[in-house]
Order: sequence, then C-alpha cells, then structure tokens
Amino acid sequence: MSEYVLVDPGDLYLPPSRAQGADPVKLARQIARYGLSLEGMPVLQVVRGQGGNLRINDGVTRATRAAKLRPGARVIAEIIDELPKLNVTRTPRVKDVVP
Repeated sequence: MSEYVLVDPGDLYLPPSRAQGADPVKLARQIARYGLSLEGMPVLQVVRGQGGNLRINDGVTRATRAAKLRPGARVIAEIIDELPKLNVTRTPRVKDVVP
C-alpha cells in the first residue's frame, strides 16, 4: 500500500538518470504554463532508501519547479517502494542543481 507524505522537494534526491537535474526546456515550459502555482500538481512518486532518504522516481521537473519558485513549500509525495539497502545519497538533491 502506498504512503503519502508532505516533503520539501528541494530535499529529495535525484534519480541516477536525472542526476544533472530537470530538462531545462521542460522546466521552462512548466514555469510558463503554471508559474508559482502548485495547485493541481500531480503527486511526486518517490522511493524510500537507506536512512529514510527519499529519491524521486517520477516528477523531477515538477519538484525542481516547486523548489525553484516556492523554496520551502511542501508538496505531496507518494512513497511507491521501500528499499532499505539503497543508498540514494549518491546523487545530488534537487536543491543542489536548481538552475
């Protein structure tokens, strides 16, 4: 069963495939379309790894937009898997790569 939590998107770790952060074109498109609003934003999907740290599975661009335009704002994330042996801290956090 999924668990939903409120998180600061800047504190989420990036997946290895997006360790450089959000696609700049997609990010610009989302900012132009939604601006500062987080209303109606689909929940971020995350995996809980070692030490309870959370890594994004789906929603890197949404998390980056929220962290960039609304620092400190909390958003809903769905924990879709628990991988207690996975060290997610090998990749940067969203706040480390926000443009």
